Amino acid sequence: MAGMPVEIVVFGIGNVLHGDDGAGVYALERLKKDLRVGRGVRLVDGGTLGLELLDYARGGSHLLFLDAVDAGQEPGTLVRLRGSRLGALRTKGDVHQLGIADLLGALRLVSRRRRAIVLIGVQPSSTDWGTALTEPVHAALPQMVEAAVEQLERWGQRTRRVVVPQVREGGLRQRVGVRFGD
Repeated sequence: MAGMPVEIVVFGIGNVLHGDDGAGVYALERLKKDLRVGRGVRLVDGGTLGLELLDYARGGSHLLFLDAVDAGQEPGTLVRLRGSRLGALRTKGDVHQLGIADLLGALRLVSRRRRAIVLIGVQPSSTDWGTALTEPVHAALPQMVEAAVEQLERWGQRTRRVVVPQVREGGLRQRVGVRFGD
């Protein structure tokens, strides 16, 4: 992939009507507000679109998926998958919910372009009907966003200085850090 332009696409995947299954979509919403994410990164709310995401994926040289993943871990545990480990992902239950593995399989059929592909997932606690995340998954969202930002840096996002004000007891304190940017 050396010499080719970097085109990063980040997908938030999941069904926000099934509890923790919506974690990827909620993480993407937080990432959209994160000042460290550069303008050149395309952020896509993939929800439950499945194969309808093929055109978005086809345009990227680097694909990052945020999703709930049953990895047999404690609820709220983050997992990072890439390469052959992504092929082990299975469809989420029925033919109407084609998963990431199905999307990547279709992508290989329509494009020979080499891509860097990473999934940052969180172990769900419950995917029953409901719009609220369970406490362990909700608590893991900030780490999921941090892991996504770190992955963007690995893929060549330039850094910039971001001033993050923090409210402390007794007044305002500022924290300055070097982070990603456009």
